[in-house]
Amino acid sequence: MQRGVDFRCATASEQRLDELAGTATHLNAFVLVEHDGPWGAAALRDSRLPDEVKAHLSQTRGVKVLLARRHLRAHREPGFEVFACFPARRLLLTRTIVDHSELTSLDLAAIGRGEVPGQDAGWSVVEGPLFGVCTHGRHDACCAERGRPVAAALTASHPDTTWEVSHVGGDRFAANVLALPHGLYYGRMEPGWASEVAELYEAGRVDIERLRGRASYPMQVQFAEIALRRHLEEDGVDALRLVRRQGLACTFRRGDTEWIVTVRRDTRGEARLTCGLERLNPLPLHEVVSIRRRPVRTDLR
Repeated sequence: MQRGVDFRCATASEQRLDELAGTATHLNAFVLVEHDGPWGAAALRDSRLPDEVKAHLSQTRGVKVLLARRHLRAHREPGFEVFACFPARRLLLTRTIVDHSELTSLDLAAIGRGEVPGQDAGWSVVEGPLFGVCTHGRHDACCAERGRPVAAALTASHPDTTWEVSHVGGDRFAANVLALPHGLYYGRMEPGWASEVAELYEAGRVDIERLRGRASYPMQVQFAEIALRRHLEEDGVDALRLVRRQGLACTFRRGDTEWIVTVRRDTRGEARLTCGLERLNPLPLHEVVSIRRRPVRTDLR
């Protein structure tokens, strides 16, 4: 096992064959704030944002606040872009602020509950996707070492829709890429794959093998969805619709058929999950118990 300064959590995760599926952060919304750095170990706490802004953005529940910047491009615009994304609604909004102090008027509690701000607050809908690449090296070395080459590759192919972002969660799966508005987490991304995965997403498809999960679902449901995608070889981003969840069973609808995926969650030992912390944590483990097909009755009224 790697130890000391040579330890890299992403390498250790690959060697353990940690499963990607079912590891995305579960939340109702994302807020991305343009801020070109520097980012400390804790992006908000250690940033140069005004204290009152940091305090306001830190009081969140159900929403993940990320700092965002362009790759190797200094900020020269008069304003700063802010994004709000609601994955369950597949909705991405943007607004421009002149000063970061304007963020103290942002109703993060409402956004965290999934409530969409109106156009009267200066928000407008973003029609295209947004790709966020975690490059937060002060938080975890793997995020910088693996994330920056991916950010460079994605910026080269998708310059207007690619952002570097602060810690998204799951350092050991670096490089991590976030695809909005669906809130898809991709892990173990490499520069040679990044543009292809982005093009798939623009075409309404997912890369099943690199998909960690959909942020609007709990982790168990994320794993069930990906397991069903593998079973059906289904890569349409909206092809499977969650219709109910009862205990360990998740029911998805695809066309005129429902599929019931039963998943068991457990742990498999302990491991060091990040570069920065040496303590051991349980390794989550999901297993498929069964996948059952059930036709939907269309003759019922």
